[in-house]
Amino acid sequence: MDRPIFTAEHDEFRAMVSRFVADEVVPYHDAWEDEGLVPRELWKQAGAVGLLCTDVPTEYGGGGVSDFRYNSIVTEELARVGASGVGFPLHNDVVVPYFLAYATDEQRQRWLPGMATGELITAIAMTEPGTGSDLAAVATTAIEQPDGHYLLNGTKTFITNGIQADLVIVVAKTDPAATHGGISLFVVERGMEGFSRGRKLDKIGLRAQDTAELIFEDVRVPATNLLGEAGQGFVYLMTALPQERLSIAVGAVAGAAGALEETLRYCKEREAFGRPIGSFQNSRFALAEMKTKITIGQTFVDRCIDALNDGKLTVDEAAMAKYWTTDLLGEVVDACVQLYGGYGFMREYPIARAYCDARVARIYGGTNEIMKEIIGRTMGV
Repeated sequence: MDRPIFTAEHDEFRAMVSRFVADEVVPYHDAWEDEGLVPRELWKQAGAVGLLCTDVPTEYGGGGVSDFRYNSIVTEELARVGASGVGFPLHNDVVVPYFLAYATDEQRQRWLPGMATGELITAIAMTEPGTGSDLAAVATTAIEQPDGHYLLNGTKTFITNGIQADLVIVVAKTDPAATHGGISLFVVERGMEGFSRGRKLDKIGLRAQDTAELIFEDVRVPATNLLGEAGQGFVYLMTALPQERLSIAVGAVAGAAGALEETLRYCKEREAFGRPIGSFQNSRFALAEMKTKITIGQTFVDRCIDALNDGKLTVDEAAMAKYWTTDLLGEVVDACVQLYGGYGFMREYPIARAYCDARVARIYGGTNEIMKEIIGRTMGV
């Protein structure tokens, strides 16, 4: 099915991204999974060809085009080939928007050029060992000091790009007695005294992605690293989450489509009882169901992309997209493994890795149970 949301310019950009992924990512991703890390050089290569910060103004080194379709293309091309270790979508879709919306001109000049070239890798630290979806309950504190600094203390976990990040947006309470109104955002930089990395977490999937614990022990963060206004962090987070959730949905549909494509190829080649397994009615039905649901999901996600670009994507629509497409991704990769049979359980086959990678999509960005709660509340129940 055609996707009319894209223009000829987007198609040209996609062709370039696809070539980059085929040349610079696919041949090496297995090795990165073994190493548990994507090399920093890849970020610089991506920055050099314009895959990073497409919506950052040109005066700060970005692409200068405020159009989420370009972000989506990068996410889709990575997800389609199962390149789950490459953290560009978090950088582009989640972190950059905070700088564009709330950074001062001085902060933009200081950080955005490096983010666009890939020399500065970013992360955002929300989740804590005792706090997941309930952001108002964060225990990390940033207490203002008489000399104009903030003293940051706390621990964060499950932080994507955590090992390699040069800039981390940290969610902390500047007023520990308050709830939503006491939360602020700070940019913590590599090398700040008291900022350390904990374990690189050993995950069942996304093994090339550097997910880590971050530890802040009396980190003196200058007031010039406060992002936006003190006490407005919760509002900023709630404003940004719909785009983050749409980004997850974009990757989920593309990942499902990629898994189906690989499985269809396998079903045409693999034989049982003297004929390709795809020719059996059960296989055809399974493949047909997946193709239909992926097409439906893609149609809704494309509508959400348009809505985001128009400034009209609602919180509940983003929640719908996130929960439904990540559920779909899990359903598709499970069905694909079944069609592969025993080979689908072997990590040497991409579908086995896709199966492991897909599971967390129903958890991060807000669990799918939280998504349903958000939708239900907007219905007045």
